[in-house]
Amino acid sequence: MAPNYGTANGGEQRGPAGLRDAVDEERAALLGKPSGDSTAFSRLRRHLTVNIDKKWGDMALLACYVITGLLDSSSVQVWGSFVSMQTGNTVYLGLGIVAPNDSTRWIRSGISIACFCLGSMAFSHYYRYFGGRRRWVIVSSFAIQLLFMIGAALIVSLGPKTGSSDSITVWVALPLALIAFQSGGQAYTSRVLQYGGLTSVVLTSIYCDLFSDQKIFAGLTENVERNRRAAAPVFLLMGAMIGGLWAHSSVGLAGSLWSAVGLKFLVMMAFLFWKAEKQE
Repeated sequence: MAPNYGTANGGEQRGPAGLRDAVDEERAALLGKPSGDSTAFSRLRRHLTVNIDKKWGDMALLACYVITGLLDSSSVQVWGSFVSMQTGNTVYLGLGIVAPNDSTRWIRSGISIACFCLGSMAFSHYYRYFGGRRRWVIVSSFAIQLLFMIGAALIVSLGPKTGSSDSITVWVALPLALIAFQSGGQAYTSRVLQYGGLTSVVLTSIYCDLFSDQKIFAGLTENVERNRRAAAPVFLLMGAMIGGLWAHSSVGLAGSLWSAVGLKFLVMMAFLFWKAEKQE
């Protein structure tokens, strides 16, 4: 018989996995199945990096109309200017430029317009840079908007009571700017989800498109676009009524802001668990 020179066919005892020594056993353990933690992390990463399905995204945008109604109705009642719908603010700005000493409403409107434009620019760059409909991008965008709203709500809740006839102080300008800035991001979400008509801040064009639709009286399931256009003003009206109730209560603007914070949080969580886009 040929001598054994330590080849794999030698008679040395192998371990249960067919390995010759403890070093190989350790290497096999390291290269074996991934741990439960790494598998869970991989699943979470895939969940957050996929594109969300834009189907039914209009429902989330319609919920944003309630937020707009809440914020604008109470802000007009308390501050005398809008924080989301900038058409009215532009009119106020024009009136103020002609008669700047009549009131400070035009200055508040100018602050809102400027911050809304900056918010639209900032969030559009954010979406384009990190990638459109990726779940984590949309969720983080709404989280940022939520933080801005919480900041504004805390300022209004903890600060002195303000009104439309008061001078413009940080207690007015800062929450107004924060809310208007996040409204720009909320409006841009309609572009991301490819529902350009549901910006959550405009109704005039929706009224025009709704009542000029040739199929306005079609069946409920026969004209989905008509249904969206009809629902948008209804949802905004609901928010405006709730905001008006808050504004006339002892809680005031703070009640509207915290209600809007709660709704924004629900929309953010909905996107966190939204159905993923099918991979082709």
